[in-house]
Amino acid sequence: MSAPPAPRTAQREWTEAAWARISPARLTELVVGMVDIPSPTGEEAPLARWLTGQLADAGLQARYQEVDDRQGNAVGRLRGTGGGEDLLLYAPIDTLTVGDPAEDVPWIGPELRPDMVPRAQVHGDHVVGLGASNPKGHGAAVVAAAEAIAAAGIPLRGDLVVGLGAGGMPTNGRTARGLTRRNAGQGAGCSFLLEQGVWADYAVIAKPGWAVAWEEVGLCWFEVRVRGSFSYVGSRHRMPYRNPIAHAATVIDALERWFPEYSARHTDGLVAPQGIVAAVEGGWPRMASVTPALCRFHVDLRTSPRSTPAEVRREFGAALHAITAAHPEIELDWDMVLAIPGTHTPEDAPVVVAAKDAWEELAGRPHEPIVANSGATDANILRSRGLPTARIGMDRIGPDAPLPLDFPSGMNVVDVREAVRLTRHLVHTAISLCTRERTAP
Repeated sequence: MSAPPAPRTAQREWTEAAWARISPARLTELVVGMVDIPSPTGEEAPLARWLTGQLADAGLQARYQEVDDRQGNAVGRLRGTGGGEDLLLYAPIDTLTVGDPAEDVPWIGPELRPDMVPRAQVHGDHVVGLGASNPKGHGAAVVAAAEAIAAAGIPLRGDLVVGLGAGGMPTNGRTARGLTRRNAGQGAGCSFLLEQGVWADYAVIAKPGWAVAWEEVGLCWFEVRVRGSFSYVGSRHRMPYRNPIAHAATVIDALERWFPEYSARHTDGLVAPQGIVAAVEGGWPRMASVTPALCRFHVDLRTSPRSTPAEVRREFGAALHAITAAHPEIELDWDMVLAIPGTHTPEDAPVVVAAKDAWEELAGRPHEPIVANSGATDANILRSRGLPTARIGMDRIGPDAPLPLDFPSGMNVVDVREAVRLTRHLVHTAISLCTRERTAP
């Protein structure tokens, strides 16, 4: 149980004092520094070590937390008096793609654009480079917020904890460059951070979207294996012909029509869970003359916080059963291969209330949540471990950005003005929560 906040006049003075320490130049410097250190999932150690140094230079108790020889987290702590509640400001630091043509091309496109490589370019109010916005611009805002609060000498009661975590992207471990560990993504760094004792009463995660979110989707991954006959084009007209690639196409087409129905059934609150077929494997590219005996594909099915993975698994299985009932010539089997439940924090939780208050102060109007979300973050790891968590981030780039908005530029181009606003929000929220007195339940 918490006592009321410190007097608002005092909090206002402290907040403005910290805001005065926030500068676009420093945020640009942080983003450029982060972009220029490659940090694909599984290889975040150099960036985490650099960030540990930045936190230490700001006066925080900082340490590098090793996960393995290539992966690690950066942790910082600004200690309060011990009479308040602790807040964790968290952001992941790994990039969704690698920035190396050997791994990214041709699936990302025919070549790497300038925003797809880990080399920062500054264009006025914008920084371009791999992960410049998501996650590195958000991580820079977390660092800048902690720096500002430390520089302003705010009399904190609770600790302000900074976590900059590896493995936040929705990926299993890469197998390139000698990497072998499979559990390198899906929140691995965040989970390790918490289980190794970096804890707080509340958490705020910085991830895209200029609105406070208190719930988000989870995800279930499925592998579907469609069976057929190993055969030869010269024998198609002479022998039984069961091409699993053609049958997989039928199943995929049916699933693509089923996904919107699934989404409509589960759209409520802040979420509208979506589904996609993400990867297809089948046959030998060197032998186009033969059909394989197997074609398999992978599905990402997002899940509502009000559905369990077991329920979603049964729903997906029923969809496949209906497809094979309509096409009895198709033989398939399947498994759920990954599950991270969606999570929810009560809207009246202190961290959500404080985050919404900060948003309203900066926006000058009542808070307006973003609905129909289907993106998942490490907020699911934080909440599932027991930390009431709010999510807040930056808005999309606008028409004055050096690249038009698409999915990769939304990840790889940051508007520093947005980063400043996010930093101000994080400062406001942190001061609101960490300066109030804790009382015994």
